[in-house]
Amino acid sequence: MTYKEEFITFMVRSGVLTFGDFTTKSGRKTPYFVNTGNYKTGAQASRLGDYYAACVQEHMPGGITALFGPAYKGIPLAVTTAAALYRNYGRDLPYCFNRKEAKDHGEGGSMVGYQPGQGDNIAIIEDVVTAGTAVRETIALFREVAEVNLCALFVSVDRMERGTRDCSTLDELRQDYGIAVYPIVTIREITAFLHNRPVDGRVYIDDEMKSRIEDYLRQYGAAHG
Repeated sequence: MTYKEEFITFMVRSGVLTFGDFTTKSGRKTPYFVNTGNYKTGAQASRLGDYYAACVQEHMPGGITALFGPAYKGIPLAVTTAAALYRNYGRDLPYCFNRKEAKDHGEGGSMVGYQPGQGDNIAIIEDVVTAGTAVRETIALFREVAEVNLCALFVSVDRMERGTRDCSTLDELRQDYGIAVYPIVTIREITAFLHNRPVDGRVYIDDEMKSRIEDYLRQYGAAHG
């Protein structure tokens, strides 16, 4: 299997990718849900880093000078991605993350780990971007830290849904900030791979579920997803 197909299987086995009846924060009724909070073991963290690192290596085999993980979920993602990039590809990239509130004692500041400097090429490591709030906050944060180039955003799943405009939230970020966005997988890739394909003896996307996902994307999908 490709790393994308392995990642889809990994999400299902980890209870992160589930199918049924859910309601998103925006009130949309969705037939599938991605809950990255269900990753909770060392083995899962290690493998998750492998998949992010594979995505980084595929799309940006060079040019990145540091990884940034937005608090809170992005913090372990940036750490495990940095570890996997070194372990699997020999790329020793520094990482950093932000505090929710700036520290007013000790070394102070809002950044932990590597201290970005002018001209750094920073890649943001995130889980699932819905409204893009954390990414927009990151862009605003770095304006106060240093004149860096936020060159890429890596996420686990692209839901391919409309954001505040007809295009997807990820496309909004591409258009508004000129940032390259790379998901490990998209919902359409997930659907194509899992349709009538059992994982550990169970089919998660049968014809009915596939139809529900397609109906959902027809209603909420991005114009250029």
